[in-house]
Amino acid sequence: MKRFLSIVALLGLTGFGLNLSAQQNKPTQDPAAAQQQQQTPTDTQSQSQAARTLEGKIAKSGSKLVFQETSTQTAYKLDDQDKAKPFEGKNVKVMATVDPSTSTLHIVDIAENK
Repeated sequence: MKRFLSIVALLGLTGFGLNLSAQQNKPTQDPAAAQQQQQTPTDTQSQSQAARTLEGKIAKSGSKLVFQETSTQTAYKLDDQDKAKPFEGKNVKVMATVDPSTSTLHIVDIAENK
């Protein structure tokens, strides 16, 4: 009887140990990778959108600088106010990606248009 109880206890502890070992060896997912998997297709499309070149003027709108596109007269918010500040009131060529949901330009490069 003692031998039977010893075998049962040994098997139970072995199973418990294997379970713990399997949980510790389970690969954990990187938080950035988890967020990427949760993105909707529209999020992925806007992030993978290629930068394009736009021509226009950097102007003040309230306390913020905006980019006024010449061809469409569309005003875009700017994600990097510091990058745009030296060009306030000037005609510029901006290479940027556009976030259509917020009408924001994510500036890649900006230069005075001469």
